Amino acid sequence: MSLYERVASLPVEIDGASLERSAVQTGSGFTRVTTSIRLRGGGAAGLGEDVTYDAASHDAPPVPPVEGRWSSFDELCERLAACDLFRGPPPQPVYRNYRRWAWESAALDLALTQAGTRLAAALEREPHAARFVASPRTATVPRWLELYPSLRFKLDPASSWEDSLVDELVATGAVDVLDLKGAYRGTPVDQPPDPRLYRLVAERFPEAWIEDPNLVDDPECAAILQPHRDRITWDAVLHSVDDIERLPFPPRTINVKPSRFGGVRELFAVYEYCEREGIGMYGGGQFELGPGRPQIQYLASIFHAAGSNDVAPGGYNEPEPRAGLPEPPLPVRHAFGTES
Repeated sequence: MSLYERVASLPVEIDGASLERSAVQTGSGFTRVTTSIRLRGGGAAGLGEDVTYDAASHDAPPVPPVEGRWSSFDELCERLAACDLFRGPPPQPVYRNYRRWAWESAALDLALTQAGTRLAAALEREPHAARFVASPRTATVPRWLELYPSLRFKLDPASSWEDSLVDELVATGAVDVLDLKGAYRGTPVDQPPDPRLYRLVAERFPEAWIEDPNLVDDPECAAILQPHRDRITWDAVLHSVDDIERLPFPPRTINVKPSRFGGVRELFAVYEYCEREGIGMYGGGQFELGPGRPQIQYLASIFHAAGSNDVAPGGYNEPEPRAGLPEPPLPVRHAFGTES
């Protein structure tokens, strides 16, 4: 039985749905907006979070017709797949996946709760305390380490990085992942291929994963990273198992962000594919403000607890370091379903 089949037949009863908009000013200068979804039914509730990055898309988003008694979670997912969850085309096509994940994750949470079980139990998996890395502004890394000496990091290299900064980061020995942002197109975080930067990442951080390089537009950059292919991992280009199979070479590991894959069926297929093919995984966050954060932490605890999971508690996303935050590894916190 596949992972999806273990939850597909769960019945779901929905009496109503409500949305709650959240916003916070980030340390990188933009206002992060998300929408939490709450489904109610049978005296229980199921939660999800829409992590679409376009703030205007969170203004009165449509509510799909989900009320009623659904014979199975799969039937409800088919209905959601047939609904347009936006009022017009979203600014980025991937936002459709983000919003579908919000509704499906809320429905899965409700279905499991109504069944009196948890996701790990339904999948016959044992969750474990999960490692996590932090993704702060680079300038704050030394201060984070003063507070949390064992903390490790996922950083976004930029062409503006000076040698003195690189020396400081290398000296920490605490960098797990370097995200080159080379797979993004038309977003505020695009980082064009830069031979100096690619050489710096490859040579100065020999143990770090190299995420999302651009291996297409600059032959020199591709040549620089060719000897380091075993450290190259992917994120932004992955929305399905087919996308993994279309990568230029088989990866040793990938970044699995549940919202990127949209549906629960596709996400679970990715987990199974990676396990079958011997591909490692680590989780990624989307600057969640609500229930989406504990949900991705829980999924990490089930499927890739030992990875460099970019699922740190929300306090690590604050502009300035502060004491008193949970330290890795994160204890298991069940976020899908409940025990009866």
